[in-house]
Amino acid sequence: MSAVLDHHAGHDDHAHDHPHGWRRWLYATNHKDIGTLYLWFAFAMLISGGVLALTIRAELMQPGLQYVQPELFNQLTTMHGLIMVFGAIMPAFVGFANWQIPLMIGASDMAFARMNNFSFWLMPPAALLLVGSFFVPGGATAAGWTLYAPLSVQMGVGMDMAIFAVHILGASSIMGSINIITTILNMRAPGMTLMKMPLFVWTWLITAYLLIAVMPVLAGAITMLLTDRHFGTSFFNAAGGGDPVMYQHIFWFFGHPEVYIMILPAFGIVSEIIPTFARKRLFGYSSMVYATASIAILSFIVWAHHMFTTGMPVTGQLFFMYATMLIAVPTGVKIFNWVATMWRGSMTFETPMLFAIGFIFVFTMGGLTGIILSVAPLDIQLHDTYYVVAHFHYVLVAGSLFALFAGTYYWLPKWTGHMYDESIGKLHFWASLITFNITFFPMHFLGLAGMPRRYADYPMQFADFNFIASIGAFGFGLSQLIFLYAILKCIKGGKQATAQVWENAQGLEWTVPSPAPFHTFETPPTVR
Repeated sequence: MSAVLDHHAGHDDHAHDHPHGWRRWLYATNHKDIGTLYLWFAFAMLISGGVLALTIRAELMQPGLQYVQPELFNQLTTMHGLIMVFGAIMPAFVGFANWQIPLMIGASDMAFARMNNFSFWLMPPAALLLVGSFFVPGGATAAGWTLYAPLSVQMGVGMDMAIFAVHILGASSIMGSINIITTILNMRAPGMTLMKMPLFVWTWLITAYLLIAVMPVLAGAITMLLTDRHFGTSFFNAAGGGDPVMYQHIFWFFGHPEVYIMILPAFGIVSEIIPTFARKRLFGYSSMVYATASIAILSFIVWAHHMFTTGMPVTGQLFFMYATMLIAVPTGVKIFNWVATMWRGSMTFETPMLFAIGFIFVFTMGGLTGIILSVAPLDIQLHDTYYVVAHFHYVLVAGSLFALFAGTYYWLPKWTGHMYDESIGKLHFWASLITFNITFFPMHFLGLAGMPRRYADYPMQFADFNFIASIGAFGFGLSQLIFLYAILKCIKGGKQATAQVWENAQGLEWTVPSPAPFHTFETPPTVR
């Protein structure tokens, strides 16, 4: 895609009238500032959730109870899940959307600038509610991140705080999605048809529709929980004629599309990076778009594969089993397209490319264990074991998180105006990849041997693998300090970045100066 700019893109006459100091951030309406806020918030939550994870791994390092009691252990596992999903991964992708979508489609900003500000500032109070619930009588909710009834009907006030926090985060997601959809559909540069949009923009368009479809479902489920807890209803309370399994159906109808909400933007980031460093055009652009849409549509008809052990009729098991296997097809299309893009390309291995290739390798492993779990008889054996924990960390950590790292290194010079330190970035990659696998690969064996999830103690035969996993986890946690150092060093200074940071990068964002000026594309560029 060649972009011809009518005027200089970094037309920055208004730079003097944007507020400075704390006002600039509190009243931020510029998409770049809001994107930055999202990204720092997500990193803070990643560290918070990581501290909880390391407490869990410290407890599981040896059999017996070392540091925490089982009640607190279950609070830690629950809050780790909630904080990582709703506080770290999702806001990080929204931060990327805010920063990159206007730059990629040649828009001057997001469609609804004030709503954009509001949707960010809903997040810190929600995060405070989640973290603060540890300090109320009875502690945080310990019902698992899924908040399954009947446990969640019986918990203390920490449960209400979690419900309230998830409501607020859901409202933020819905507003962000409306903003993203409106921006993409109405504010593209002249000449940029839908099928000329960068893949990152496509994946976010589809993700935003998914969010609008499923966040209200989650809101409904947790509102019913709330009325069961305080207003005498019996939706999920068996004592009053309710059905706890109905909660699982409603939750996973949200929960499974949610899984794809956390991976589709990652696909978009990887699809931007691989062509740049393979020095080739992305193989099969339109098939990538259709595959993304297929994954999104199929995600609505597979929810009960999380529920094979609830006594589902065999017909139901078969339907959900086959529907789940079907998702492997569009996902496989994406992986083959990335590999075909790299095939016979003149590849170089800068940090973003390393993370993108690491993503493909480890995400594929996670996908294959997912196919194994889709087989109902196997899943009944493996359900709620560490095999499942290994599976979803392979797709969420090595999937979503590695893609976020890749995207950060890729666009960091555009954001800061400085090149990051390549050797520190590579150190971060290798440290993360190796310690990640040391942490989560042994969990497959633990799960196959029958070790259940969410238990603070375990018999002696699981000791060795748990010890290895805990050592890996502390290594992985420390590796993220390298990442923080790389970013701070890059913000402080470094080699000046050009507008076209990577020689082969395509797209409008590489036509504006680095760092990207406060206002860009006041006159829309023309795409030919």
